[in-house]
Amino acid sequence: MRSVVQRVKKASVTVDNEIVGQIQAGLLVFLGVGQDDTLEDLTWMVEKITGLRIFEDQEGKMNLSIGDTSGKILLVSQFTLYGDCRKGKRPSFSSAAPPEKAKLLFDLAVQQVKDRGIRVETGIFQAEMQVELINDGPVTLLLDSTKNF
Repeated sequence: MRSVVQRVKKASVTVDNEIVGQIQAGLLVFLGVGQDDTLEDLTWMVEKITGLRIFEDQEGKMNLSIGDTSGKILLVSQFTLYGDCRKGKRPSFSSAAPPEKAKLLFDLAVQQVKDRGIRVETGIFQAEMQVELINDGPVTLLLDSTKNF
């Protein structure tokens, strides 16, 4: 499982000219599900994302997690995180999970975030989405649940 985590001042997702998810200060997370991903990968990813200490404390050090700040997460499914660009000019997405599996794990990720007491907004799975954000810092992190990353 792969994710791009961005600390944001605000972010939103629009589908068909309608905002379907938006947050103020918090995390914008693009989440990609791979063919071999398991519930163990999912749980690791959600724990990592929700536990990342990337928000500033009173001394200005990155020492607080999303739960410590009462921020929200905007979680957006993005299979293109599994685009393999090593050969040719067009990415191969053969490592991405099929849509049925990806949606199941994405929905479980949303539920696991909620179960940790963190408010979460989402885009629409498999929709053509436009994402707007104001990156804070900028702070952007890449996470991968495999040992090969």
